Amino acid sequence: MSEKPAKARRRRQVQYTWTPTAIRALREHMGLTQREMADELQVRQQTISEWETDAHKPHRSTQKTLSMIAERAGFTYDETLVPVEESPPDQG
Repeated sequence: MSEKPAKARRRRQVQYTWTPTAIRALREHMGLTQREMADELQVRQQTISEWETDAHKPHRSTQKTLSMIAERAGFTYDETLVPVEESPPDQG
């Protein structure tokens, strides 16, 4: 009989919706200009401006990247980071 390999455990991740205020606060917390943040995220400076003015929202993958950057930078701004979903625990 062959046994199935154990599934790798994933950490529970909370997804956040990044508001324009939170994006700007993160950028300012890090001491970056819009251009510098754009270079870090490999997007145009205009894209950062559009996020901060609510003309557009970051893609889901970019929101995850913003969350990782915020964590590394020690940024917390709970009033603007609104949990929208939680990953369910592995059923293994």
